[in-house]
Amino acid sequence: MIRWIIILLIIAAAASLLGMPALAGAAALGARVLIGIVLILFLLLLLGVFAVT
Repeated sequence: MIRWIIILLIIAAAASLLGMPALAGAAALGARVLIGIVLILFLLLLLGVFAVT
């Protein structure tokens, strides 16, 4: 999932440099959502909600 975040951030940066604000905003929003999901999963794992086998 981290790979997708990095890809979306690169797309957002390239689209912003090329003057495509709608695409840059959509890619940045996607990256932001994925970062939120990763943080929530990390906190749940840290608190021991998931059983690690």
